[in-house]
Amino acid sequence: MPLELSPQHVAVLERIAGHGFSIVAFPLYASAIGIRKGSCAALLNPKAVGLFDFFGEPCHLIDGNLSVRVRRDGRDLFVWKKRELTATPERLAELTAFRQELEQLLAETE
Repeated sequence: MPLELSPQHVAVLERIAGHGFSIVAFPLYASAIGIRKGSCAALLNPKAVGLFDFFGEPCHLIDGNLSVRVRRDGRDLFVWKKRELTATPERLAELTAFRQELEQLLAETE
């Protein structure tokens, strides 16, 4: 089912894109809007009146795919299929900054 976005939703997405984020599609999540910046990504669900909420948690991309953060053998990892990235302080800081900037842009009203 195609997403139906209001003009207010489109305005929010244009504002986000104007701050260096890319609007992307993740085929497995066709009912959500993908947002990417650097090696981080998030899925957004449109709500009423031009608002969005997060679908799941923002994550790091592995080979262009959404990962899941897990703890395995005492280590924090980002995992996609059999690929793993260590959740280093630098990656975690990048992900935190990504989420904070995106939350701020979603909260702004024009």
